[in-house]
Amino acid sequence: MRLVVDTHVLVSALLNPSGIPARLLERIQAGGHTLLFDARILDECYRVLNRPEFAFSPGAVAELLSAVQSSGLQVDALPLAVRLPDADDLAFLEVAAAGLAGALITGNARHFAPIQGAHGIRVVSPREALELLAESGR
Repeated sequence: MRLVVDTHVLVSALLNPSGIPARLLERIQAGGHTLLFDARILDECYRVLNRPEFAFSPGAVAELLSAVQSSGLQVDALPLAVRLPDADDLAFLEVAAAGLAGALITGNARHFAPIQGAHGIRVVSPREALELLAESGR
């Protein structure tokens, strides 16, 4: 399944290696799913994961971003005429639409409430994504 994972989920996975977001990332890799991204998403992830308040080691950040790229697919996204509460979230939506993602996984579903179901995109929480992947058998 093609998936887009937002930065919040990646931060949560590093903050709690035994939590649902970390288990989700493991399931995505083990199940042969494809993470969709573009340069904007990688840039945001890099900037956020390197914020001093998180104190993640540079090695952990590099390993995570490398995993995203190695199990993923870079997508050339087209602009969508959509307004979201957080303009930075638009890249995730555009990549999900352009890459025909089965789901956009976010810890901030309310940011995507205006477009839930639009553009053929299913917006789900990390917990819902785990259930979705379990249903798919992978």
